[in-house]
Amino acid sequence: MEPQPGDAVPENPTTPGTPDGPVDGPVEAAVDAPAEAPADAPVGTPVGTPVDGAFVVGDRVQLTDPKGNMHTVVLEPGKQFHTHRGAIEHDSLIGAPEGSVVHSTNNTGYLAFRPLLADFVLSMPRGAQVIYPKDAAQIVGFGDIGPGMRVLEAGAGSGALSCSLLRAIGTTGTLTSYERREDFADVARANVQTFLKEVPENWSLRLGDLDQHPATETVDRVVLDMLEPWAVLPTVAAALRPGGVLVGYVATVTQLSTYVEALREQAVWTEPYSWESLLRPWHAVGLAVRPEHRMVAHTAFLVTCRRLAEGTVAPLRARKARRI
Repeated sequence: MEPQPGDAVPENPTTPGTPDGPVDGPVEAAVDAPAEAPADAPVGTPVGTPVDGAFVVGDRVQLTDPKGNMHTVVLEPGKQFHTHRGAIEHDSLIGAPEGSVVHSTNNTGYLAFRPLLADFVLSMPRGAQVIYPKDAAQIVGFGDIGPGMRVLEAGAGSGALSCSLLRAIGTTGTLTSYERREDFADVARANVQTFLKEVPENWSLRLGDLDQHPATETVDRVVLDMLEPWAVLPTVAAALRPGGVLVGYVATVTQLSTYVEALREQAVWTEPYSWESLLRPWHAVGLAVRPEHRMVAHTAFLVTCRRLAEGTVAPLRARKARRI
C-alpha cells in the first residue's frame, strides 16, 4: 500500500540497520534480543517518547523545509546531512532544543522535532504493506487496547501496528505477534527495535501460523491483519477470553463479506460491526477555508466483535425486512 494523499512522507528517510539475524527456532520461541551495542554507540531517545530536553547524540530528528518536505536524520557528532538546499551540520542540532530552527549552508531554515509515531511509520523500511496511522488509531481505540492487556496479533507485516500496540499495552502487558514470512518478521523486528531502541521483553514475535497458537495462552484482545482471517477463527475463539475484543482488518469487499458471514456462522461472537474511515484534510488560511482537493480515502475495512461466554446464544439481531 502506497502512502496516502495528505500523508507527510519524508524525502530522505534514514534507514535503520538490518537485524542481527533471522527469526529462528520453533514457533513458540520469541525473537532473540539484539546484540549489545558498543559502549560508545549513540543511544538517543525512543521515537515518540515524552522528552523535556535538548537533542542528544543518537536522537532521530525530523527536519521540515519551507515547502513542508520532511527528512529524518540520526544525530552523530561531526556528520553532515546534505539536501538540495545545502548541508546541515549535525553538531548544530546536538544540544539544540526541540522545536528550534536549524539553517543549511545556503541559509534555508528547517524546523527540527523528534518524530512522532505516525512520522516513523510513514518513513520506516517496509517488507509488507503497513497499517497506516488513521487505521492503527482506530484499532487501538475501538479495540479498547490499554495497559496490562494480553494482545495477540497476526500478521506482523512490517511492524507498524506492533509499535502502536506495544505503546498501548505499556510494560505491564504482553504482545504476541505471528508472521508467516521470515523476511517480513526480520523487517518488523528491526523497525520495532528502531522505534523503541530495543526489542521489548514483553513482545514475542513468532514465525509461523496463528493456528499453531497454544490453547493454554489466553488473551484479552486479538487483531487479525491477514488474507483469510476466517480460516483462523477456531483458534481465535479458543484463545480469546469471554468479553474479549476481536478486531479484523481486511482490504476488499469480498474479504469483508466472507469474514463477517464466517463470524456469524461460528455463533460465538456478538454481531460484527464493520466500517471504514476516510480522512479529508482542510485548507485553512485566513478566510480561504475549504476541503483539500485530495483526501485519504479507502485503505481497509475494520470489523469488531466480542467473544461470548461458552454456551451462550446471543439474541437474534432485529433487521427490517426489505420490500421487493
